[in-house]
Amino acid sequence: MRIKILLALTAVAAGLSACATVNRLDAGGDVHDLLVAIRDNDRATFEAHVDRRALKAQIEARLMDEARQRGGQSSGVMALAALAAGPLADAAGEALIRPETFHAAANYYGYTPDRPIPGRVAIAGALRPVGDGRVCAAKKDGPCLLTFTQEGATWRLTSFDAEAANLHLKR
Repeated sequence: MRIKILLALTAVAAGLSACATVNRLDAGGDVHDLLVAIRDNDRATFEAHVDRRALKAQIEARLMDEARQRGGQSSGVMALAALAAGPLADAAGEALIRPETFHAAANYYGYTPDRPIPGRVAIAGALRPVGDGRVCAAKKDGPCLLTFTQEGATWRLTSFDAEAANLHLKR
């Protein structure tokens, strides 16, 4: 009886693992396409693999966090930050969410003009599940720089760690 239960649990675990591998392989193709688009400044492909709304929301949240840290819980500062964060995030998104901004991340993953492009399987091996059906691109023990979410049949960039990727503006 115990052996049957153990075999059943093993089969379930193997099935779940296979699903995660398939998701990572699917995501690997789209991540590959995005990183090539970044390297080649291909705006059309870049836009197809980026969720601007999610990235702008991340920028807006970061602006609010900065305001909270600098202004404490002052209601005046927070009210001003709440009013300004949306338009500032829109402007920052237009200025920053483009292939040129992400060159440092592409270089980090080996997408430089002088090197062969890693394939879909190599990219899939660098993807880490992070919950909620999302995956992040990370080197072996490195930080998650880029996080992707499946939207329809396409995995799209939905967040990035600007500090880890050294993509932030100098203060």
